[in-house]
Amino acid sequence: MNRQIPSPYTLGDVALGVPCCVPEAHLQVKDVSVSYGGKKVLSNVSLDIYKGCITALIGPSGCGKTSFLSTLNLLTDHSENAHVTGQLLFDDQDLLRDPVDKLKLRRRIGMVFQNPNPFPLSIWRNLELPLKEHGVRDRKTRQVKIEQALKDVGLWDEVHDRLASPALALSGGQQQRLCIARALVLEPEILLMDEPCSALDPIASGVVEELILRLRGRYTVVIVTHNLAQARRLANYAGFFWMTERVGKLVEFGQCRNLFETPIHALTAAYISGAKG
Repeated sequence: MNRQIPSPYTLGDVALGVPCCVPEAHLQVKDVSVSYGGKKVLSNVSLDIYKGCITALIGPSGCGKTSFLSTLNLLTDHSENAHVTGQLLFDDQDLLRDPVDKLKLRRRIGMVFQNPNPFPLSIWRNLELPLKEHGVRDRKTRQVKIEQALKDVGLWDEVHDRLASPALALSGGQQQRLCIARALVLEPEILLMDEPCSALDPIASGVVEELILRLRGRYTVVIVTHNLAQARRLANYAGFFWMTERVGKLVEFGQCRNLFETPIHALTAAYISGAKG
């Protein structure tokens, strides 16, 4: 069940220094369903992803959150037996029906995965490689973009004197921030994050959370998380997914504070209270 978006169109808590965002649809999801090998895993999801906002997707394991996230930049196409129906509207284009240059799309809609996955290369090459892959040929331009991405994730001061060192020698938290920098170096409009803190210790998780908050307003962020406190800390909007008759469904979507404090659906209230899930 979706809530009416209120007016005025600003969210956040100015007293806490939380940036506000404007609920202008950046991605529109209409009746999206996902099947693998003929088995439906996600049914008829409809919601808007709002520009410059952080949207958290919550719910128990196996209810389709990651499958949903993967549809947003067509990563589901990497699975031969995946079938996606519905509409996914981005920049006046239906990504599920119209011809799409997927390389360009994934530059505009980046992805950060659950476990840090830096390339087995140097720190510098981890960021240089995607730039070259996407046609950034000028060396000076690459240098500027790499330095800025590392500064954006708070890594520059930590690694600027060892950029030729192996990325795999970094700590887990640093590796995850490097992976976020690798996505940001391409200057995406939307950043998808699949449980980016789940493999990190609490201190590293806190650093990544602070980074995600700094991205708000500059990027549209969609994050899957099982950590309800994290969703509440970070998100402007939240969607609650649940498994019904062995198929994942979106039960409720709306402003994060409202969903946590005054949920509409009884299932949402039970999950948030710990009575279910």
